[in-house]
Amino acid sequence: MLDVFFKALSDPTRREILKILRQGDLTAGEIAEHFNISKPSLSHHLNVLKQADLVLDERKGQYISYSLNTSVFQDLLAWFVDMFNQEDRGDRVEKKK
Repeated sequence: MLDVFFKALSDPTRREILKILRQGDLTAGEIAEHFNISKPSLSHHLNVLKQADLVLDERKGQYISYSLNTSVFQDLLAWFVDMFNQEDRGDRVEKKK
């Protein structure tokens, strides 16, 4: 899961899409207005974000609306906090020796 997440975040266009979606749900056309890229390229970026579970899509009539999957961000934040808490505990244990 983490590999897919970091791969998705490695591209500046995808990071910018996530920033834009913080404002609310948008269609692909509305997202495209913020970029000077082709529709197939935008579709690729959205698919990478969906595969990483960072973005959700929902069909609304003839349009697909994209939104942030905030639960994934919460899970990753919890993972980071846990990882650093374990390192802090390890540092303290080694310093006591």
